[in-house]
Amino acid sequence: MSTQTLLASLFRYKAWADEGLLAALADLAANGPADEYRAAARVFNHGLIVDRIFVANVQRKAHGHTATGAPEPPPLETLAEAVRETDRWYIDYVARLSPRELEEGIEFTFTDGAPGRMSREEMLAHVATHAGYHRGEVGRILTRRTGSSPPDTFTGFLHRAEPARRERNA
Repeated sequence: MSTQTLLASLFRYKAWADEGLLAALADLAANGPADEYRAAARVFNHGLIVDRIFVANVQRKAHGHTATGAPEPPPLETLAEAVRETDRWYIDYVARLSPRELEEGIEFTFTDGAPGRMSREEMLAHVATHAGYHRGEVGRILTRRTGSSPPDTFTGFLHRAEPARRERNA
C-alpha cells in the first residue's frame, strides 16, 4: 500500500467519523445540558481550526490564525458545513498528490509564531491523527452524558465501506 492510498483511506475515514460526531453533537445540542454541548463543540471546533491551518500549511500559504481555538464555537450548522467542506478538501487534495509532493519538506509557522518544518505526508498524517484524538475527547463527553458515542474506529470504517473485507477466502 502506498502512502497516498493510506492517506486517502484515512481522510475518507475521518469524514465518516466526523459525520457520526456531528449527528451526536446535534442530539446533544437538542437534549443535553448547554455547558456539555458547548464543551464538546469547542473541542470539535479546535480540530477544525487545526485542519484549516494545515490546509494552508500543505499549500505553503499563510494560515492567518493566532490560536488553535476560539472562546465560543460557531453555531452547529456553520461548524458542520465547515467540517464537511474541509473533509472534502482533504480527500480531493490527497487524490491529486504525487509521491514526490508527499515527501516534499515544507516550512511553516505555528500559531505561536515558532517555525516548523515537516514533509507534506507528515502534515497530512498529523491532521488525520490529531482529529481522532479530539473526536475521542468529544466521545468521552458524549459517553458521560448518554452512555455511548458514535462508532469511530478505522477498522469499523473499512468494514462498513467495503463489506467484502468481512468475507473469508476459501
